[in-house]
Amino acid sequence: MSGMLKIRQATLSDAPALLAIYAPFIESTPVSFEMDVPGVEEFEARIARSLNRWQWLVAEYDGRIAGYAYGSAHRERAAYRFSVEVSAYLAPIYHRQGIGSALYTHLFKDLIAQGYCTAFAGITVPNDASVGMHRSVGFETIGVFRNIGWKFDRWHDVVWMQRTLRDRPE
Repeated sequence: MSGMLKIRQATLSDAPALLAIYAPFIESTPVSFEMDVPGVEEFEARIARSLNRWQWLVAEYDGRIAGYAYGSAHRERAAYRFSVEVSAYLAPIYHRQGIGSALYTHLFKDLIAQGYCTAFAGITVPNDASVGMHRSVGFETIGVFRNIGWKFDRWHDVVWMQRTLRDRPE
């Protein structure tokens, strides 16, 4: 990576650019289990919800939005309050340049500061690049949900990975 990488908190005005990155994952791949691309207003609401409880970060590479990463609820029950689910999406031209790892490194610092202890990621498989990137930032595979998502007229599996952020709540 020879250009300038900047990681910053997302704003609602980023929604159209971030949605443009996300939409192909919905329309052309099983990576996202969404079936329909959300509208810009819905995507803005997702960003706002994430910023209120977790974090949503944007990576800019040479001034262009390259991708994003965010935290969201792992589960709703109170005992899960120190766990967080994380996701990252990059425009294809920015894959394998360390941007996903940089986003997660920043995201983990923010989530730790907010008191989260464990991060989880669900990855539709096969997806060697995503599994490899998650391993590179400290995730370990903890299991597979088989035949959990039906998309494009077939079943898809999701591998679940986990990373410790801190040992216990303060």
